Amino acid sequence: MKRHATAVWNGSGKEGNGTLTTQSTTLNKTQYSFNSRFADGVGTNPEELIAAAHAGCFTMKLTFVLGAAGFTPDSLETTAYVSLEDGTITESHLVLKAKVPGIDKAKFDESVKDAETNCPISKALNTKITVDAELLG
Repeated sequence: MKRHATAVWNGSGKEGNGTLTTQSTTLNKTQYSFNSRFADGVGTNPEELIAAAHAGCFTMKLTFVLGAAGFTPDSLETTAYVSLEDGTITESHLVLKAKVPGIDKAKFDESVKDAETNCPISKALNTKITVDAELLG
């Protein structure tokens, strides 16, 4: 499987602007700019997209890991916080809130670690990855 996305940029780095379009067209000429990346401008940015990709990948991988262990989650909610420092992504911190009927804390923690280590986006990122996982009642 291969997926693709296209970036178009016009103008200088600080004053210019660009658009991003994904193969699925979920993003279709979606605006990005210096301000949307480094300030509070309208549009998306690469770090936000990496955070979305990591949250989605980890959560789906965890669903499969739990399923293989015989558990079906009622809900998994993951927020990813990607840190950019001095031009380098230094960390992706995942915060998970999970409702998984019948699972004990040890099996839950083991499943979370498996998903953290083995989701394709975790494998692709060359950065520190941390997870705070909360098993809700």
